[in-house]
Amino acid sequence: MLLIHCPYCDEQRAEIEFAYAGEAHIARPPDPAALSDEDWTQYLFIRSNPRGRHHERWRHTHGCGRFFNAVRDTVTDKFEATYQAGEPRR
Repeated sequence: MLLIHCPYCDEQRAEIEFAYAGEAHIARPPDPAALSDEDWTQYLFIRSNPRGRHHERWRHTHGCGRFFNAVRDTVTDKFEATYQAGEPRR
């Protein structure tokens, strides 16, 4: 069982209390009306899938309900850090 630290509740809780919400730090396009279909495809569906260190977004669904960011190693499945949404990438 994985333990994940929620930066809002300041507690380590079991993985089953959390939901994965995709890659972190994906910036919304500044002018969505100007995007082509290909640009929208890239923005909505294409994500990196690195081996190793990866920045992810998680939600503490069975706790505070808030979204936060985490740095997780995809090889070892260990969380290196968690931090509040809106903070710069670590």
